[in-house]
Amino acid sequence: MPRNRRKHQANGNSHNNDSDDDLSNDNASVYSYASQEPTATDGYNNNNNDNDGGGSPDGGATGGFEKYEEKLLQAIENASDKSLQTRINAFQVINETLVHHYIPDFIDDRKMTLLDAIEKSIKKGKGAEQAWAARIIPLLVIQLEGAEEDMNEMIRVLKPVLLATALDGAASYDARAKCCQALGLLNFLGSDDVGDLLPLMKTFEGIFAGSFLKGDNQPSSANAEAAAMHSAALSAWALLLTQIPSGDLVSLVNSNNQMIPSIRKLTGMLQSPHLDVRMAAGETLALILESGRSHDEDFLEPDLADLIEATQKLATDAHKYRAKRDRKVQRATFRDVHRYLEEDISPEITIKFGKETLLLDTWSLHHQYICLRNALGFGMNVHLAENGFLRDVLALGAKLDELERNAKAAKAEKKFINAAAFKARTITRGKNRDKRSAVIN
Repeated sequence: MPRNRRKHQANGNSHNNDSDDDLSNDNASVYSYASQEPTATDGYNNNNNDNDGGGSPDGGATGGFEKYEEKLLQAIENASDKSLQTRINAFQVINETLVHHYIPDFIDDRKMTLLDAIEKSIKKGKGAEQAWAARIIPLLVIQLEGAEEDMNEMIRVLKPVLLATALDGAASYDARAKCCQALGLLNFLGSDDVGDLLPLMKTFEGIFAGSFLKGDNQPSSANAEAAAMHSAALSAWALLLTQIPSGDLVSLVNSNNQMIPSIRKLTGMLQSPHLDVRMAAGETLALILESGRSHDEDFLEPDLADLIEATQKLATDAHKYRAKRDRKVQRATFRDVHRYLEEDISPEITIKFGKETLLLDTWSLHHQYICLRNALGFGMNVHLAENGFLRDVLALGAKLDELERNAKAAKAEKKFINAAAFKARTITRGKNRDKRSAVIN
């Protein structure tokens, strides 16, 4: 079982870019919309409980275990192939299968083969190969249920190559971003030692510092790809921040020992021309305030006025040079941030899956959920229902009783049969009522 899973405490399509703002609804809370992965679900579509993650990676909803097991075995073998495209395709299949299916025993028997292939691809590969290999790492951790022995081995083997790639200026921005995300989740799920987390957070800071204000207080000139990497590094930094005890964080911030970036630098990131950087910076500032306030009610009081002013401007931003969707998401996000800074009220989001509900009522819990959801994508609901380790991380408690689950399935099947019978009766009676079918004697 994981060593410490109380991670959530103290530390929760637009068609065009025209300017017709009143066609869109700004009221929904979407303050982490921009942090989603391209392959993950768009928004919180959590009411599709029984369809989320229900399909198999080969596209068949009823393919059965043997079909995707065979496909996964072939993909694991191909992950060490000499052909670059074959390796990339193999990692894509592995990723898709681990997202949609909870198969810890199957993965446990083949973990060393997978680790070896991932390590080689990140160390010697380029671009897309490195990015896809890094994406699999959090999925392995989640599938293996955070077993201490497995976690120690994965950190020992993968952390050095992930760090080297994340810091490699010659690597692609996307590969570096995926390595940051993998490092964040690997250490969030597998390490509770503040002494190990702080140096890694400092490394992440060295990456997202590229989006700090320049010496003349002008916004960073980083391009969109670099900004996406900065956002990923800041998100990973914030995820590890949720592991730092509140008292330690307050001491680190007040001591000015440079282990934690100054609030002034993080506030400067709100001026970034890139939405994902502004969003990540706003959420991170809320996380820092939330953690600090749980230990000291007057935490960062001297900086609060400037923070409130900066977030209020973003919450009411109406600049037409920004895309309409960007303005909508930004305003919704920073309304939540501004309300928290000013009134100490965190937004509440309810995630429904099956008969259960997950309440995200703190910035810390929300950020943890978003990082996990970005790794699991469409398979999030499958793992929330079946994966005991993930349920432990998010404080969901034990899985529903199997009998209760079976009763629910039987009830759904009965409902389906009754609906089919009703439809058949309606068609039959409709034919009998049709005057054109009457027999004239």
